Amino acid sequence: MQLSANHIHFFISYAVAFLVFGLIANWYIWPSIKDRPPKSALPPFLLYACLRVNGLMFLMPGLVSPELPRAFAVPTAYGDLTAVVLALLALGCVRYENAAAVPMLWLFNVAGLLDLIYANLSTFKDQVDPVYLGVSYYLLVLNVPAMVVVHVLIFAYLLKRTAPE
Repeated sequence: MQLSANHIHFFISYAVAFLVFGLIANWYIWPSIKDRPPKSALPPFLLYACLRVNGLMFLMPGLVSPELPRAFAVPTAYGDLTAVVLALLALGCVRYENAAAVPMLWLFNVAGLLDLIYANLSTFKDQVDPVYLGVSYYLLVLNVPAMVVVHVLIFAYLLKRTAPE
């Protein structure tokens, strides 16, 4: 796949958003949640993850170009929907301090991050030109970097809680 100016603009937007969300997480969010109990530390991240339902817009004609490859759109849309369902289940377990909370957090986090990795790789494999994304462009250049940072924060939180003191 040959890189176009569209790809370069997309990658710049993506990289800047990734950097900014990473700095916000490192400077402000992590210090405020790292020592809090899961019931108060994690629900905001899981609620944000529920907004991944926006991935279904990849299947909506008029919001994306008809040229958007279905090989990218379908798995990405339903992968996001799966992540939403897992986030909701994990949220319920965390809020009600259910014994399944930690396994559900791991399941959501692994499945959700793998979905984002797959979607990123699929943009190359399926030759997605950013102009095919239509209004969903914002989803990829803002929400994906933010969601990756959310996954990293949850992994860091889970690993810190299991690490011996």
